[in-house]
Amino acid sequence: MFAAAPAQAARETVRFDGYMPGTVVVKTRERRLYYVLPNGTAYRYPVGVGRSGKSWTGSVYINGKYIKPDWSPPADVKRDNPRIPNVIKGGTPQNPMGAAALTLSGGGQYAIHGTNVPNSVGGFVSYGCFRMYNDDIRDLYDHVFVGTPVVVTN
Repeated sequence: MFAAAPAQAARETVRFDGYMPGTVVVKTRERRLYYVLPNGTAYRYPVGVGRSGKSWTGSVYINGKYIKPDWSPPADVKRDNPRIPNVIKGGTPQNPMGAAALTLSGGGQYAIHGTNVPNSVGGFVSYGCFRMYNDDIRDLYDHVFVGTPVVVTN
């Protein structure tokens, strides 16, 4: 587990209704991720989302939690960037997963993860994953568990 989020994290607490407490909700048009709290509020974080043709919607759940994971590029990333290594070690500056990753069920190769390119957070930039500032993924990591529901909407 990580310690409490440092002051430079972008997390905000906002009013948020309509989902069960403990649910993660990603609103891709807003480029925001919400972690629903039990009192009609949620933690809101900025996220980078799928670029044109790579975004998706649906209901999945967190099926893995990893600190500084190694990263193997999915086939479509490798196809677009053939010189990228087959594995990039976790914790290295080249690893796009950043400080932590929460993998998602559903048969894809998607995750909510940190980033090695912080200025990409808030953009339509990924192959379908959700990029967070490293301080924010550390914070979210401490709140969720394997089995946490994740709802991705437009």
